[in-house]
Amino acid sequence: MRLFSNPVGEGTLFFENLKTPQGVDVAYDPNARNFFTDATFCANRKIISCNWIAPQPGALCQSCAMTAISPDLSMPNAVENWAKAEEAKRWVLDNLRRWQWFGADDTGSLPVFHMLAEGNKPIVMGHAEGVVTINVEESDMAVRADRQDSLDERFRTMIGHMRHEIAHLLWWRLSIVPEFIETFRALFGDERSDYSDALNKHYQGGPPAHWRTHFLTPYASAHPHEDWAETTAHLLHLIDIADSFQAAGFSKPNVPGPNWDPYDESDPAKVISAGATIALGLNHVNRSMGLQDVYPFVLSDTSRKKLAFVHGWLRQAQDQEQADGT
Repeated sequence: MRLFSNPVGEGTLFFENLKTPQGVDVAYDPNARNFFTDATFCANRKIISCNWIAPQPGALCQSCAMTAISPDLSMPNAVENWAKAEEAKRWVLDNLRRWQWFGADDTGSLPVFHMLAEGNKPIVMGHAEGVVTINVEESDMAVRADRQDSLDERFRTMIGHMRHEIAHLLWWRLSIVPEFIETFRALFGDERSDYSDALNKHYQGGPPAHWRTHFLTPYASAHPHEDWAETTAHLLHLIDIADSFQAAGFSKPNVPGPNWDPYDESDPAKVISAGATIALGLNHVNRSMGLQDVYPFVLSDTSRKKLAFVHGWLRQAQDQEQADGT
C-alpha cells in the first residue's frame, strides 16, 4: 500500500487515516487514490470509522455499498469487529483496483458481502456465486489466535480472509474464458471434482505428504478451488509486501529501486522474487522481537508457476491499457 500526501500541510497520511496530523478531517477517494478535505463522507464514517468518500450526502462509499448484510450491532464487540473487517475489505479492494478490478471501469459483477457476527451460531466464511461471507468475529485478535492454533494456520488475518474469499469471485468471473479454464485445469486440477467430499477428506486425513512441493499451504491441497484462492491471496500478499516496502522508502539488494511499481510490473518472476526476498528480511526483523514470521511460506517451482498464471490473468486490464498506450 502506498503512503499519501497531506492535502493541508506537512506530514504523511496512511490508508486508514480519518484526520491529518493537523487534525483536519479527510476522506479517501479510491478513484483518485488520494485524500481530500472537501469530500462527502461515507454514511458509515461515524459508525465504523469508514474513511472513504461517498457520491452524495447520506450515501455509502463504494466499499460499504458492497455490504448487503451487516452484523447485529447489539452483539458484543460487533461494531468494533465490523469496523476492522470493513477496513481490511477497503485495503484489499483498493489493491485490486490497481489492476482495474471493481473500479469505475469494471463492468463485471461486483462482490456482495455478508458481514456476520458469530454469536452462538458458527459462521462459515466462503464465497458462492458472487456473495462473500465474512465472520467479523475473527477481527478480534484473541479469537483469531485461538483459531490459528486449533486449525494450525500460522498466518490467519482479516486481510488474508478477504483476499482468499475475493479470489473465489475472481475465479468465478474468469472461468467463462475458455483459455483460462484450460490452463487452470492443467496447473491446478479439475475443479469439477466433488468439493464437499474433497474438504471432508482434507479435514479427516490432512494434506498429502508431498504438499509442500505442489502447494503453498496445506489447505490449498484440499481442492483446485482452494488452491486457486490460496495462490491468488498469496500473490496479492507478495505484491503488497513489495509495494509497501517501496512506499516506506526502504531498499534491499535484488529488489528494484524506489521508482519501481510492483503493480505495473509485467514480469511475474520479478515481482514474486522481490516480494519473497523482502519477506525473508522482514521475517528476520520480526524474530528479533520474538514475533512470528511475516510470511512463513516456501515458494516451490510449482507454486511459482501457479503464481505467475494468476498474475497474468489478474493483470489483463493493466496489460491492455499499456498495449493501447493509455
